Amino acid sequence: MAITAERIGQVLPARLAGQVEISRCRRLTAGASADTWRVQATLDGQPQDWILRLDAGAEDLGMAPGKTWEARAQQAAGEAGCPVARVVTILSGQEGLGEGYLMEALPGESLPPVLLKDDRYRPARDGFCQQAAQALAAIHRTPPAVLDGLPVQDALTQVEQLYAMHQDYGEALPVFSLVYGWLKANAPECASPALVHGDFRLGNFLITDNGLQGVLDWELTHLGDPMEDLGWLCVNAWRFGRRHLPVAGIDSREALYLAYQAATGITVDPLHARYWELLGTFKWGVICQYQAYSYLRGHVPSLERAAIGRRVAETEYDMLVCLQDLTELNHAP
Repeated sequence: MAITAERIGQVLPARLAGQVEISRCRRLTAGASADTWRVQATLDGQPQDWILRLDAGAEDLGMAPGKTWEARAQQAAGEAGCPVARVVTILSGQEGLGEGYLMEALPGESLPPVLLKDDRYRPARDGFCQQAAQALAAIHRTPPAVLDGLPVQDALTQVEQLYAMHQDYGEALPVFSLVYGWLKANAPECASPALVHGDFRLGNFLITDNGLQGVLDWELTHLGDPMEDLGWLCVNAWRFGRRHLPVAGIDSREALYLAYQAATGITVDPLHARYWELLGTFKWGVICQYQAYSYLRGHVPSLERAAIGRRVAETEYDMLVCLQDLTELNHAP
């Protein structure tokens, strides 16, 4: 059954305690993995601004735990102190809308070019490392027990899964094979898995001139190594042309590591964090292939996805840079 504004208007009031009247419901264009709607309503006469995220039914990488886990992780991280939108209700799929959840809408800008260039956000950029580190500290201290059943994805699990996907595309790319071998041989153990956001990067934050207001898009959340989130935030693709500023095109790795230490009491081992930066770059390379082949194999008729395939060469260069930096770090006196 196709999801329509009328169908949403029929289902949501029955899920919420109180008198609900929906005044406007419109589909948003953000992302391919979720069918996202902005819902404006009143609840017992009080105005409400909500975001509804539903499973879009699209092909994915096989790493997403599902919308119910996404909502539960977002809730748990919020209770631990991470700035997130409050989850209003979780839909099981039996309501006729598919699996999903309703949450409060938060203020802020998420577009990286605006956040990186607009002078209005200069104070937010100045405080970004500290606020990002505090958000990560809250995510990583979330008790894993409250998310019992959420998949554990350690380094070796991800490396093997990603390389299998890469091989399935049938392209012989030596850089991918080289980096796969290095990542496999140097995979860190994950003795105490913590909650990991999985896509903690510029573009998945809501930011105002006062700073970070919300961490978005928990669709790749899992239990694993906390350093994964720090490494992913520094992947070159999320610097948006500012290669000299590794942390989201805003600041240095050292500033992030020190801010994370201040927020958690944990000293960041640069080799450990940089391992995950390389793995994140490897992952982005496979994602670029996945996007291209979802078009080439006829799964998704999107020229945008086809064009993303051209970025695979960028990731090969970035992987070689990361590997050289790791080699130098490993041999530093």
